[in-house]
Amino acid sequence: MNNNVVITGASSGIGAALAEAFARKGYNLGLAARRVDKLEVLARELEDKYSIQVAITALDVQQDETVAPALSRLAQELGQIDIVVANAGITGVRRSGSGDISIDKQVFNTNVIGAIATLDAATKLFLAQGHGHLVGISSFSAFSPLPTSAAYSASKAALTNYMNAMRLELISKKIKVTVIHPGFIKTDIAPHMDKYPFVIEADEAAQQIVRAIAANKANVIIPALPWKAVKGLMALMPDPLLAMMFNKMMR
Repeated sequence: MNNNVVITGASSGIGAALAEAFARKGYNLGLAARRVDKLEVLARELEDKYSIQVAITALDVQQDETVAPALSRLAQELGQIDIVVANAGITGVRRSGSGDISIDKQVFNTNVIGAIATLDAATKLFLAQGHGHLVGISSFSAFSPLPTSAAYSASKAALTNYMNAMRLELISKKIKVTVIHPGFIKTDIAPHMDKYPFVIEADEAAQQIVRAIAANKANVIIPALPWKAVKGLMALMPDPLLAMMFNKMMR
């Protein structure tokens, strides 16, 4: 019997690339996103190409009260969920002192509260069935915050810490927890990525993520090289040098 994986934010970017990568390995899919029209097209393509089952549902994780019912619908259609990938997320650029924190609120509502709602609903299902694997798409910025993206960086740091705490809590419950920290990935959520260093395509990132999940890794940087080395170097750099480097990179 095929394993079943649910992916939020699956209509584009890393989510859609993950759907293809899992489908290629024979997983049945539950796909959730706001743009149902895109999910329908993706579902037909993957079913035809890989002869798998694909269930879809509309979901906006900012409406956190709708998350648990959406996962329940997918579980009923698929029969069981083995992996849930909390991938839905947004970016937000805001300069400190602008006087308007509405962007920051949206980022936290999606990247933190929406992700928590997803993980909590998945955990409830997993506890009932006796097993499961929670996966969260965090960011390298959880370790190295980005100027003008303070809310995004903080939201991903919060997600990383939240999930690492979940791992300790659920370690005896046969529920695995994996946190993925991508570097710069070329997707439609973050345009103009070509100007950044070490950028990789979403398809390549997805394949590495699926391998990390299969290996039951706890905290993963994607791609490992050069970002693991960069993480160590940046920890040693003084703030003025970091600020100068980021300002030059983000022009």
